[in-house]
Amino acid sequence: MRHIVLFHSVYGLRPAVLRAADELRAAGHEVATPDLYGVPAADTVADGFALLDEIGQEVVLDRARAALRDAPTDAVLAGFSMGAGVAGAMLAERPDTAGLLLLHGTGGAPEAVRPGLRVQLHLADPDEYEPQDEVDEWRRAMTAAGAAVDVYRYPGAGHLFTDPDVPDHDAHAAVRAWDRSLAFLAG
Repeated sequence: MRHIVLFHSVYGLRPAVLRAADELRAAGHEVATPDLYGVPAADTVADGFALLDEIGQEVVLDRARAALRDAPTDAVLAGFSMGAGVAGAMLAERPDTAGLLLLHGTGGAPEAVRPGLRVQLHLADPDEYEPQDEVDEWRRAMTAAGAAVDVYRYPGAGHLFTDPDVPDHDAHAAVRAWDRSLAFLAG
């Protein structure tokens, strides 16, 4: 069993995040899903970015830190899109993190990586927010810093392909991503 802190996307804390947490709990994990916005989730990506601008990145990161205060030091940090970036940003403050599970976005700064840190990344292929050359550079830097990185690309899927409530959803890709994620967490 792992303790997982699962950060939401720029949309906010949506039903898809809560369903994902329930799936992880059904697999025997303890999962926290902090609300980094403190307001109802947005209906569109544009509205989500407007919320993020209004709330501010520093407030979002402070809320993530607050959510981690009671989490075990070796909790897995996980996130959807923007939440993957939040998980990665928290890595520098949580050196005993057991792993990073990144869905729809890269996260983690190489300078915060400890040797052997397990990282799993799931991305659409192509992904408008994660160009291949940037993903390749991120992977090289994380690996050079000592992380054990696995990257999975899902051809034809949209950016938030695991979220059944958005047009990006790809049921087949979502099942494959969750199967791989559960195996990662079991390892």
